[in-house]
Amino acid sequence: MKKTILKWTLLLLLMVYAVWMTGWAHDMARKDVCVGFEIAVDGNTPMDSIVRSGLERELKNYPQRIAGTPIMQLDAAKIERYLRNMNLFEEVSCMLTSDNRLLVQALPLVPVMRVFTDDKSYYINKSGKYIEALPEFYTNVPVVKGDFTKRFTPKELVPLVNKIETDQFMKEVTGMLVARDRNNLLIVPRIRGHVVNFGDTTRLDEKVGMLKLFYRKVMPKKGWNEYDTISVKYRGQIVATRRIKPIAPPPVTEEEIDLEEQALSQTVHAGE
Repeated sequence: MKKTILKWTLLLLLMVYAVWMTGWAHDMARKDVCVGFEIAVDGNTPMDSIVRSGLERELKNYPQRIAGTPIMQLDAAKIERYLRNMNLFEEVSCMLTSDNRLLVQALPLVPVMRVFTDDKSYYINKSGKYIEALPEFYTNVPVVKGDFTKRFTPKELVPLVNKIETDQFMKEVTGMLVARDRNNLLIVPRIRGHVVNFGDTTRLDEKVGMLKLFYRKVMPKKGWNEYDTISVKYRGQIVATRRIKPIAPPPVTEEEIDLEEQALSQTVHAGE
Protein backbone atom coordinates (compact mmCIF):
# COMPACT_ATOMS: atom_id res chain seq x y z
CA MET A 1 0.00 0.00 0.00
CA LYS A 2 2.79 2.38 0.95
CA LYS A 3 4.60 1.60 -2.32
CA THR A 4 1.47 2.41 -4.30
CA ILE A 5 1.00 5.74 -2.52
CA LEU A 6 4.68 6.57 -3.06
CA LYS A 7 4.43 5.70 -6.76
CA TRP A 8 1.37 7.89 -7.30
CA THR A 9 2.95 10.70 -5.28
CA LEU A 10 6.08 10.66 -7.47
CA LEU A 11 3.94 10.55 -10.60
CA LEU A 12 1.96 13.56 -9.41
CA LEU A 13 5.14 15.46 -8.61
CA LEU A 14 6.50 14.72 -12.09
CA MET A 15 3.28 15.99 -13.68
CA VAL A 16 3.41 19.17 -11.63
CA TYR A 17 7.06 19.64 -12.59
CA ALA A 18 6.28 19.13 -16.29
CA VAL A 19 3.46 21.69 -16.15
CA TRP A 20 5.69 24.14 -14.33
CA MET A 21 8.55 23.67 -16.82
CA THR A 22 6.20 24.14 -19.76
CA GLY A 23 4.88 27.35 -18.28
CA TRP A 24 8.41 28.53 -17.50
CA ALA A 25 9.57 27.78 -21.04
CA HIS A 26 6.63 29.66 -22.55
CA ASP A 27 7.27 32.56 -20.21
CA MET A 28 10.94 32.68 -21.21
CA ALA A 29 10.00 32.43 -24.89
CA ARG A 30 7.65 35.39 -24.50
CA LYS A 31 10.53 37.38 -23.07
CA ASP A 32 12.91 36.38 -25.92
CA VAL A 33 12.77 38.87 -28.77
CA CYS A 34 14.21 38.86 -32.26
CA VAL A 35 17.38 40.94 -32.29
CA GLY A 36 17.35 41.54 -36.06
CA PHE A 37 17.81 39.76 -39.36
CA GLU A 38 20.76 38.35 -41.28
CA ILE A 39 20.87 37.94 -45.08
CA ALA A 40 22.87 35.24 -46.85
CA VAL A 41 23.03 35.41 -50.65
CA ASP A 42 24.04 32.15 -52.32
CA GLY A 43 26.23 32.01 -55.41
CA ASN A 44 28.34 34.79 -56.87
CA THR A 45 26.47 36.73 -59.56
CA PRO A 46 26.21 40.40 -60.57
CA MET A 47 22.79 40.41 -58.88
CA ASP A 48 24.11 39.73 -55.36
CA SER A 49 24.17 43.36 -54.26
CA ILE A 50 20.76 44.06 -55.85
CA VAL A 51 19.21 41.05 -54.10
CA ARG A 52 20.74 42.00 -50.76
CA SER A 53 19.57 45.62 -50.89
CA GLY A 54 16.13 44.51 -52.12
CA LEU A 55 15.74 42.05 -49.23
CA GLU A 56 16.86 44.62 -46.67
CA ARG A 57 14.31 47.10 -48.00
CA GLU A 58 11.47 44.55 -47.97
CA LEU A 59 12.31 43.29 -44.47
CA LYS A 60 12.35 46.85 -43.12
CA ASN A 61 8.99 47.50 -44.80
CA TYR A 62 7.46 44.21 -43.60
CA PRO A 63 4.02 44.89 -42.02
CA GLN A 64 5.22 43.47 -38.69
CA ARG A 65 8.31 44.87 -37.02
CA ILE A 66 10.99 42.16 -36.98
CA ALA A 67 13.66 43.45 -34.60
CA GLY A 68 12.22 43.62 -31.07
CA THR A 69 9.24 41.32 -31.74
CA PRO A 70 8.92 38.35 -29.34
CA ILE A 71 10.12 35.13 -30.94
CA MET A 72 6.77 33.45 -30.20
CA GLN A 73 4.99 36.08 -32.32
CA LEU A 74 7.37 35.96 -35.29
CA ASP A 75 6.23 33.61 -38.07
CA ALA A 76 9.24 32.81 -40.28
CA ALA A 77 7.10 30.86 -42.77
CA LYS A 78 4.80 33.86 -43.23
CA ILE A 79 7.77 36.16 -43.87
CA GLU A 80 9.11 33.64 -46.41
CA ARG A 81 5.80 33.64 -48.30
CA TYR A 82 5.86 37.43 -48.29
CA LEU A 83 9.37 37.55 -49.79
CA ARG A 84 8.54 34.98 -52.46
CA ASN A 85 6.38 37.62 -54.14
CA MET A 86 9.55 39.43 -55.16
CA ASN A 87 11.14 38.70 -58.55
CA LEU A 88 14.74 39.10 -57.43
CA PHE A 89 15.59 35.49 -56.71
CA GLU A 90 15.09 31.86 -57.66
CA GLU A 91 14.62 30.64 -54.08
CA VAL A 92 14.30 32.18 -50.62
CA SER A 93 14.02 30.63 -47.16
CA CYS A 94 13.61 32.06 -43.64
CA MET A 95 14.41 30.53 -40.25
CA LEU A 96 15.01 31.66 -36.67
CA THR A 97 18.50 30.99 -35.33
CA SER A 98 19.56 30.00 -31.83
CA ASP A 99 20.76 33.55 -31.15
CA ASN A 100 17.28 34.94 -31.93
CA ARG A 101 17.94 36.26 -35.40
CA LEU A 102 15.90 35.84 -38.55
CA LEU A 103 18.15 34.23 -41.15
CA VAL A 104 17.11 34.87 -44.75
CA GLN A 105 18.87 32.79 -47.42
CA ALA A 106 18.34 33.69 -51.09
CA LEU A 107 19.51 32.43 -54.46
CA PRO A 108 19.57 35.34 -56.96
CA LEU A 109 17.54 35.21 -60.14
CA VAL A 110 19.48 33.53 -62.97
CA PRO A 111 18.55 35.31 -66.22
CA VAL A 112 18.37 33.28 -69.43
CA MET A 113 17.49 36.13 -71.81
CA ARG A 114 17.16 39.89 -72.06
CA VAL A 115 13.89 41.08 -73.57
CA PHE A 116 13.42 44.33 -75.48
CA THR A 117 9.97 45.70 -76.25
CA ASP A 118 8.93 49.10 -77.60
CA ASP A 119 9.01 50.79 -74.21
CA LYS A 120 11.11 48.70 -71.81
CA SER A 121 13.83 46.14 -71.30
CA TYR A 122 14.04 43.38 -68.71
CA TYR A 123 15.63 40.01 -67.91
CA ILE A 124 13.71 36.77 -67.33
CA ASN A 125 14.71 33.42 -65.87
CA LYS A 126 13.73 29.93 -67.03
CA SER A 127 10.42 30.00 -65.16
CA GLY A 128 9.38 33.40 -66.49
CA LYS A 129 10.24 35.56 -63.47
CA TYR A 130 11.49 38.91 -64.64
CA ILE A 131 13.54 41.81 -63.34
CA GLU A 132 13.96 45.26 -64.84
CA ALA A 133 17.23 45.78 -66.73
CA LEU A 134 18.83 48.23 -64.29
CA PRO A 135 21.95 50.21 -65.30
CA GLU A 136 23.97 48.68 -62.45
CA PHE A 137 23.15 45.13 -63.50
CA TYR A 138 24.35 43.61 -66.75
CA THR A 139 24.74 39.98 -67.76
CA ASN A 140 25.63 38.51 -71.14
CA VAL A 141 22.58 36.48 -72.20
CA PRO A 142 20.72 36.10 -75.53
CA VAL A 143 18.80 39.20 -76.60
CA VAL A 144 15.16 38.87 -77.68
CA LYS A 145 13.03 41.57 -79.30
CA GLY A 146 9.27 41.22 -79.72
CA ASP A 147 5.77 42.45 -79.05
CA PHE A 148 4.73 40.14 -76.25
CA THR A 149 1.29 39.78 -74.69
CA LYS A 150 -0.31 37.88 -71.83
CA ARG A 151 -1.06 35.05 -74.27
CA PHE A 152 2.38 35.11 -75.89
CA THR A 153 5.12 35.64 -73.32
CA PRO A 154 8.94 35.54 -73.56
CA LYS A 155 8.89 32.33 -71.51
CA GLU A 156 7.78 30.48 -74.67
CA LEU A 157 11.21 31.19 -76.20
CA VAL A 158 13.15 29.50 -73.38
CA PRO A 159 13.57 26.14 -75.26
CA LEU A 160 15.06 27.95 -78.27
CA VAL A 161 17.29 30.10 -76.07
CA ASN A 162 18.52 27.00 -74.23
CA LYS A 163 19.28 25.32 -77.56
CA ILE A 164 21.31 28.33 -78.69
CA GLU A 165 23.26 28.42 -75.45
CA THR A 166 24.09 24.69 -75.45
CA ASP A 167 24.91 24.31 -79.16
CA GLN A 168 28.31 25.81 -79.99
CA PHE A 169 27.42 26.39 -83.64
CA MET A 170 24.18 28.24 -82.77
CA LYS A 171 25.89 30.24 -80.05
CA GLU A 172 28.54 31.49 -82.46
CA VAL A 173 26.05 32.21 -85.26
CA THR A 174 23.25 33.94 -83.33
CA GLY A 175 23.29 37.70 -82.90
CA MET A 176 19.78 38.15 -81.48
CA LEU A 177 16.23 36.80 -81.72
CA VAL A 178 13.11 38.53 -83.04
CA ALA A 179 9.73 37.12 -82.05
CA ARG A 180 7.04 38.11 -84.53
CA ASP A 181 4.67 35.60 -82.93
CA ARG A 182 4.93 32.09 -81.45
CA ASN A 183 5.04 30.55 -84.95
CA ASN A 184 7.62 32.90 -86.42
CA LEU A 185 10.70 33.07 -84.24
CA LEU A 186 13.55 34.65 -86.18
CA ILE A 187 17.25 34.33 -85.52
CA VAL A 188 19.30 37.29 -86.68
CA PRO A 189 22.78 35.88 -87.35
CA ARG A 190 26.01 37.71 -86.69
CA ILE A 191 26.63 37.23 -90.43
CA ARG A 192 24.95 40.30 -91.82
CA GLY A 193 22.35 40.10 -94.59
CA HIS A 194 19.72 37.47 -93.76
CA VAL A 195 17.49 36.06 -91.04
CA VAL A 196 16.59 32.48 -90.15
CA ASN A 197 12.94 31.59 -89.43
CA PHE A 198 12.77 28.76 -86.89
CA GLY A 199 8.97 28.78 -86.72
CA ASP A 200 8.11 27.58 -83.21
CA THR A 201 10.20 25.81 -80.56
CA THR A 202 9.45 22.24 -81.70
CA ARG A 203 11.92 19.89 -83.48
CA LEU A 204 14.87 22.12 -82.60
CA ASP A 205 17.53 19.45 -83.20
CA GLU A 206 16.16 18.82 -86.69
CA LYS A 207 16.00 22.54 -87.52
CA VAL A 208 19.53 23.22 -86.30
CA GLY A 209 20.76 20.26 -88.34
CA MET A 210 19.09 21.63 -91.50
CA LEU A 211 20.57 25.09 -90.92
CA LYS A 212 24.06 23.63 -90.49
CA LEU A 213 23.61 21.70 -93.73
CA PHE A 214 22.46 24.81 -95.61
CA TYR A 215 25.36 26.87 -94.32
CA ARG A 216 27.85 24.15 -95.22
CA LYS A 217 26.50 23.11 -98.64
CA VAL A 218 24.62 26.08 -100.14
CA MET A 219 26.04 29.31 -98.80
CA PRO A 220 29.64 28.75 -100.02
CA LYS A 221 28.30 28.33 -103.58
CA LYS A 222 25.55 30.96 -103.62
CA GLY A 223 27.23 33.52 -101.39
CA TRP A 224 26.04 35.07 -98.15
CA ASN A 225 24.08 37.86 -99.87
CA GLU A 226 21.94 35.66 -102.16
CA TYR A 227 19.05 35.16 -99.70
CA ASP A 228 17.28 37.45 -97.25
CA THR A 229 15.36 34.72 -95.39
CA ILE A 230 16.16 31.08 -94.68
CA SER A 231 13.25 29.10 -93.22
CA VAL A 232 13.69 25.80 -91.41
CA LYS A 233 10.21 25.87 -89.85
CA TYR A 234 8.78 23.20 -92.17
CA ARG A 235 9.45 19.53 -91.54
CA GLY A 236 12.08 17.99 -93.82
CA GLN A 237 12.67 21.05 -96.03
CA ILE A 238 14.56 24.33 -96.19
CA VAL A 239 12.91 27.29 -97.89
CA ALA A 240 15.21 30.16 -98.89
CA THR A 241 13.90 33.48 -100.27
CA ARG A 242 16.13 35.28 -102.77
CA ARG A 243 16.98 38.85 -102.01
CA ILE A 244 15.08 41.51 -103.96
CA LYS A 245 16.62 44.64 -102.47
CA PRO A 246 20.38 45.02 -102.05
CA ILE A 247 21.79 45.06 -98.57
CA ALA A 248 21.96 48.59 -97.26
CA PRO A 249 25.57 49.69 -96.71
CA PRO A 250 26.62 50.08 -93.10
CA PRO A 251 26.42 53.64 -91.74
CA VAL A 252 29.53 55.72 -92.30
CA THR A 253 30.90 57.43 -89.22
CA GLU A 254 32.33 60.95 -89.14
CA GLU A 255 35.75 59.46 -88.46
CA GLU A 256 35.56 57.36 -91.63
CA ILE A 257 34.49 60.44 -93.66
CA ASP A 258 37.45 62.43 -92.34
CA LEU A 259 39.89 59.63 -93.20
CA GLU A 260 38.40 59.32 -96.70
CA GLU A 261 38.70 63.08 -97.35
CA GLN A 262 42.26 63.02 -96.05
CA ALA A 263 43.18 60.15 -98.40
CA LEU A 264 41.55 61.97 -101.35
CA SER A 265 43.45 65.15 -100.53
CA GLN A 266 46.74 63.26 -100.40
CA THR A 267 45.99 61.66 -103.79
CA VAL A 268 45.30 65.04 -105.42
CA HIS A 269 48.49 66.56 -104.04
CA ALA A 270 50.50 63.53 -105.19
CA GLY A 271 49.07 63.99 -108.71
CA GLU A 272 50.14 67.63 -108.75
